[in-house]
Order: sequence, then structure tokens, then C-alpha cells
Amino acid sequence: MRESAKKERVILLEGTTNIWSRGEALTDICLLFEVHQPLRLNRNFHLDLLTSRPSISKNDLFELYFDNTLNRQIFDRVARKCYFPANAIILEEIKRFKEEEKQFKVAYGISGVFIEQCIRWNPSLLESFKQLGQTGCVEFLGETYYHSLASLYDINRVEFVEQVKMHRELIRSVFDYKPMVFENTECLFNNAIAKTIANMGYKAIITEGVDRILRWRSPNYVYKVKDSSLPVLLRNYQLSDDIGFRFTARDWNGWPLTASKYASWLAGTHGHSILLFIDYETLGEHHWPESGIHDFLRWLPGEVLKWNHLYWRTPSEVVNLHLPVGEIDVNEYATISWADLERDASAWISNPMQRVSYELLKGLEPLVKGLGDENWLRLWRYFQMSDHLYYMSVKGGGSGDVHSYFNPSGNSIDAFVSFSNIISDFEARILQELQKPHLAAKWILRRLPTGQGFTFFQDFAQPTCFKVNDMFQFVVAIKKAPIQSIDYHMERGDFERWLSQVLGDDELAKAVAVLYRQRLAGETLRENLINVVDARLSKLEVIAGKEKV
Repeated sequence: MRESAKKERVILLEGTTNIWSRGEALTDICLLFEVHQPLRLNRNFHLDLLTSRPSISKNDLFELYFDNTLNRQIFDRVARKCYFPANAIILEEIKRFKEEEKQFKVAYGISGVFIEQCIRWNPSLLESFKQLGQTGCVEFLGETYYHSLASLYDINRVEFVEQVKMHRELIRSVFDYKPMVFENTECLFNNAIAKTIANMGYKAIITEGVDRILRWRSPNYVYKVKDSSLPVLLRNYQLSDDIGFRFTARDWNGWPLTASKYASWLAGTHGHSILLFIDYETLGEHHWPESGIHDFLRWLPGEVLKWNHLYWRTPSEVVNLHLPVGEIDVNEYATISWADLERDASAWISNPMQRVSYELLKGLEPLVKGLGDENWLRLWRYFQMSDHLYYMSVKGGGSGDVHSYFNPSGNSIDAFVSFSNIISDFEARILQELQKPHLAAKWILRRLPTGQGFTFFQDFAQPTCFKVNDMFQFVVAIKKAPIQSIDYHMERGDFERWLSQVLGDDELAKAVAVLYRQRLAGETLRENLINVVDARLSKLEVIAGKEKV
């Protein structure tokens, strides 16, 4: 334990029963809530809806693509049954213990999409979250703005980083708070995701305490990411699911679950910290108010604090108080999450419908970003909400029941059809936009992502040091690369294919093909190739309205 942590523990123990003398260790309880409502797609979207309108602008598409009547109805219902009463109870309990030696504290992960809905449909709900934040007993967690799967997209995770930055800025502007602990969408986690988060300055990450990762170890300790100093906090899924899934299960041997009974379970659980992480909608929507869930929430803080060795803590406080006791190692091919019995990524990308939709969604990134238009980008990001793929699951058993419960389309096939219709229409509109001359020129002049660049080889087994990711780098490489390399690629047609199929410049590809048919070689080929590429660059820059680089 850090020296500062030891001092804090001494302060906390002053005036209380000396539990150290009884040989009891102190245990921190972290209560975390995920707050998110998706924007559900328009199940009635079809081409007739478009042809019946004389003209449709990109600004009209949000109302056409999403069922905002249904979205508003569900948001209002959950706000009435869950958000407002739960916020009121938690605020009351925070105030009740605010001046006590042991306080009640919680943490929230709130998606950007949820905050948008608050602003649009019920600003007073957002104010109630602000009141909670102003108590000083609430921590706001970092996450992806759109509750997306962007952390799985590519090795560089450019879109993921952009969404995390967007969310961090939103939380700062709304709550005047800078998140320092991160919880990815549905607790998706692997070593690479964690290291990306560490590079962004977060001081800890939260994920699921999966048995196959822990093996014999307990989730109730702080760990760190393999080959990194980033602390990892693990959700205790058994105790969390006792509230989240089993609270109303009359055939469960723990029913009825009272606050005092649950507090005794926490008191008898060994470890430095116990992470209880549930969907906020558990408190009144998944378990209705009539179930007694609000009474459970109201009594729980006090029942926990009756135990001398239990303290409510925020995640940041836990990582400040405890050093990691070991490593968590999750490679990129074994990503974990808190979803379903498998606790992996199969809730979203396991069946063919999900995989096709996922790949199509990912493939739109360069097209959408090539437009440089925030409205198109925002629409694409709404499609990234993990919920859309979640509804396409065909799992059976308990996991299948949960997927079906949340599915607004009724079944996975209808969810797939709705998504396919809408994303196909969106893709067609993006491609149509990119045909505009200035956008086409900008598209060709863009910098390609890693993996789509061109590496110059001298022969099939000997690469050179020249690797290019855009037109400007390409012309520089043509000027400096060994002439054997240029002859090699011209003979194979590699330049022509890359320019056409990857960069998207058919005109330049055809000009390069002409040089090949002329059977030019050596320095004569280099000179002519430079002239052709330079001329094309100048033309593209004029069309795109750019000054020559």
C-alpha cells in the first residue's frame, strides 16, 4: 500500500473501532452505473419512404433513419421509472452521509448519445446528474461517445481515439469534470485497447473479472495491464449480477434480496476492493419499482457502512489506495467483455449477419471521413452504436433471452434487414457525394491508413526503404527509388492497380498503363513517370482548391 494510502487509512480509523486489532482488512466498495440509451433505427425505412419525397437533404436523414418517436417514448418512460427516482435516492443518500466519517460515493459512465437525448428531450434530467456531480462524491468515467465497437476496428484505433476524446470533452463541458478512469463499451478489453487508453493519459481502466483470465485469482484486487503500468479494476460479476439479473428471480436461493443481506455478503467477501457495476436501468426499468429495487437502493448505503471494515470508494480512490497485485493479460484475439455467458465480443460479431454489418460499417470510415462533412460523420457514428449489432444476435438460452428483451425489431433477422436497408442507402449517398469533382480530388489526395500504402520492392523478396501512403509521397519515391524497383513494379502492373483500386485514381492509373505499353524503361521511364504524376497532382490540387504542397 502506498504511504499516502496508509495515512488515509489511519485518518479513517480515528474514532472508529480498531478493526486492525481484530485482524480484519479494510475493503473498498465501488458502485458503478452504466447510463446509455441507444437511438433505435426506423424499422419502417424503405425506398418508398424516399421516393415519396421530392428532395431529401442530409439534414433530413436523421429523422428518416431513426425511429425518434419510439426513442422519445422509451427515454421518457425510463426517465420516469428509473433515472429521476434513482438520482433522487442517490443524491439523498450522499447528502445523508456527506458530513459523516464514512461517505457514500458512486461512479457513472454516461454515453454521449444519452447526454444528447437529455439535452433534446429532458434537460432537467441532465440537471439532476449535474447535482450529483456537484456533491464531490461522484466520479464520471471516460468511455466512447457513441457506445461503439470502435476499439476493435483497426490496429491504430483512430476512430476509437477520436470518440474517446469527444466524450472526454463532453464530460468536461457538461459536468466540469475530467474523467481519469476509463470503461470501454460493454467493458470490451484487451492489452492493446488498454495501452491506447494509457497513452491518452487515463490512470486506470475497468473491465470484467472473467474467470478464464483470472483463473485462481480474485477479481477483488487491483491488477495492471501486461507490459504496462496501467491499473485494471475488475467487475465482480457474481455480486453485480445478483442485483442486475437476479433481484426479481423468485427461484433464486438468494431471493428476496434485502440491503442488509447484500451488505453482509459484501462484508464476508475478501479483497481490497469489490467492483459492483450494473446498467442504471436496473433501478426501475429492468426491475420495476414495484419489485422493491428503489427501497433496496435507498437502504444499501447505510447497511454497508454499518460494517466497520467497508468503505464506499470511487474507482480513482481505489487505484490511489492500492498497488496492483499482478498482471492481466488479454491478447487481441481473445478480447473480453461483460456481455453474455461467453464474456467476449460474440454478442456483436459472432454470426454472419453481424459480421457483414460490422465490416460494412468499418469500411465506410475512409469514405465518410473523405467528405470532410460533420453531418455525414455524425450519422455514420450513430450507426456505430453497439446496440444495432447486439439486436442481430441469434444466441439461445439465457443470453438469447436478454438479446430478445432489448430488441426493438422483435427478432434478429428483422434487425439485420432494417440495418442493411438504412446503411445501404447511407453508403449510396456517400458514394454519390464523393463523385463531386472537388470531393473526388480530395479523396484521391488523402493520406491512406496503415496497411493500404505501397511498399517498393526490388524483386519479389527484397523490399526497399520506400513506403508511401499518399500521392505526394508516391512522386517523391518515384524520384528516389532504385530504377530496378520501378522497372519491377511497372512490369507487374503494381502501380496501376494500387493507383486505381486503393487510391481511387483511375485517370492516373490509365496514364501509367500507357507508359507501360510504350515499353519505356530505366531513367527514361522514371522521367516520364514523374512528369505524368506531377501533372496529375497539379490538376487534382486545382480541382480540390488546394495550394500545391
